[in-house]
Amino acid sequence: MNTIKKIGFLMFTILTVQACGVKVNYNLTGGSTGDAKTFQVNFFQNYASQSAGSTVEPGLDRDFTQALQELLTNQTSLSLTNTSGDLVYEGEIVEYRISPMTATAQQTAAQNRLTMAVKVRFFNNTKEDTDFEQRFSFYFDYPANSLLQSVKDEAHQEIFERITQDIFNKSLADW
Repeated sequence: MNTIKKIGFLMFTILTVQACGVKVNYNLTGGSTGDAKTFQVNFFQNYASQSAGSTVEPGLDRDFTQALQELLTNQTSLSLTNTSGDLVYEGEIVEYRISPMTATAQQTAAQNRLTMAVKVRFFNNTKEDTDFEQRFSFYFDYPANSLLQSVKDEAHQEIFERITQDIFNKSLADW
């Protein structure tokens, strides 16, 4: 009889919680998308050449924009749109630089670091108090005797993965 009471209480509790009508959308990683149904990622222009020591990498703007779109598509149930998105991501690439990191006994670089930074503006049209503007950056270290061209795909993949995940966490993951 005691077990029947426990099961009855559990069912009553579940039904009561469901009946309250509390609706919160969660994405696959646990962050809340609130009432948002769509997202928009505007093209990230490459302004890295305006930062001292930075260079412009052709196609970087397109590749980064697509990487952010893919991450949001894969980690949320939101639909990508070109205009009037509930969530809007925009910004620019502000740094793309190679720097020597460690030296050898002969005073030459043993390791290089590729650093990329983006400035992001996020607008949540369903919950405006979550809007932000922030710089995100990450790097990839590689041997100085390697050309960037030989490690570029791996470097971009790692940098994009980290920066886009940081953007996602800041905008949607309620940490």
